[in-house]
Amino acid sequence: MKKAALHNLGCKVNAYETEAMQQMLENAGYEIVPFQEYADVYIINTCSVTNMADRKSRQMLHRAKAKNPDAVVVGTGCYIQTKEEEALKDTAIDIVIGNNKKHELVERIEAFMKNHKDRDDVLDINHERQEYEELFLSRTAEHTRAFIKVQDGCNQFCSYCIIPYARGRVRSRKLEHVVKEVERLAANGYKEIVLTGIHLSSYGTDLGDNLLHLIQEVHKIDGIERIRLGSLEPRLVTEDFAKELSGLSKICPHFHLSLQSGCDATLQRMNRKYTAEEYAHACSLLRDAFDHPAITTDVIVGFPGETEEEFQITKEFLAQIHFYEMHIFKYSKRQGTKAAVMPDQVSEQEKTNRSAQLIELGEKMSKEFRQHYIGSTQDVLFEEENEIDGKTYFTGYTREYVKVAVESEENLSNCLKSGKLTGMLNDEVLLMD
Repeated sequence: MKKAALHNLGCKVNAYETEAMQQMLENAGYEIVPFQEYADVYIINTCSVTNMADRKSRQMLHRAKAKNPDAVVVGTGCYIQTKEEEALKDTAIDIVIGNNKKHELVERIEAFMKNHKDRDDVLDINHERQEYEELFLSRTAEHTRAFIKVQDGCNQFCSYCIIPYARGRVRSRKLEHVVKEVERLAANGYKEIVLTGIHLSSYGTDLGDNLLHLIQEVHKIDGIERIRLGSLEPRLVTEDFAKELSGLSKICPHFHLSLQSGCDATLQRMNRKYTAEEYAHACSLLRDAFDHPAITTDVIVGFPGETEEEFQITKEFLAQIHFYEMHIFKYSKRQGTKAAVMPDQVSEQEKTNRSAQLIELGEKMSKEFRQHYIGSTQDVLFEEENEIDGKTYFTGYTREYVKVAVESEENLSNCLKSGKLTGMLNDEVLLMD
């Protein structure tokens, strides 16, 4: 039995695709081993969202070849898609597979083993019309929560982002295929699912459907007790959308609304298609519809042309919205994007300084959000056993994705329990009585 090892880099969509490829290999008779072990085949699902992601992708491909020079090393994913010529020249990579062709993984490996040819299979994803690539899961690496890819591609073309060039245009998964996969995962014991995509808010625009309808249909599936949503665009959040969601008992009030900047001038240069005021209105609609929802976001600091005044406007806006969590990124120049050639590039030192300020603000707001729940009774879906400060706890998450720990001799993995939150075990974890 041949051994295969897989390594994933990047987003939850990539993670889903990596797990789907693993199941394809298992069905073909491969034994799956950890990536650090000796294998006959190594598959690296690469990322290209930043320069660092490109570098890590190259490192992992070379690390695989170093582990076993005779192994077949497969490079796939966004770095491969955007740097095809570079990948084809790299002697550490035996097979190059672009996005939307991962379903042919086993066939490509077997063909290469026979004739050591046909190593390139990268479509011109930006000019050839693409259909949604169907991949399927019956289980995931996580035991309680399953990420479900329902959409691929992006039509937004934000001025800093390479992803539309790596993933192509919007493509949506057929509703019946999503429902079938969620039913299969529910039958295998999964209680929580996360609907995700490259640009989730665009789901259904190519099928005459929409995300809300998909959510409503998934909500009907027996066995699923929680539904989370991946990153949403603020323009999707209308009064009707928020109201309809709040009427679905399985929806977790945990919303990631991508922001990037709280300054309208910066947003315009980024080609983000909303204003700070419109973003704030979307947050208000969610807070009107749900009781103390968790709202999280992404912020880029040091975007070209971002002055100190613009940065301060963003910082004040973030404090005003009062997020549960913020993911802070220093702007990374991506060759091929409009922002890469914009004037007034910000120094790395200034990016680091601004990033530190927002990280500090984010930690303060996050702690305040968690403290709100002290003294309340919450439902927690427990996931795993952890040692914290020398004691053994089971940890899990509330519907708002607040981490909770409880001392228990009973195995609580994948159990939904209700209890009173009595205090903070540390800055990131609440304690259940």
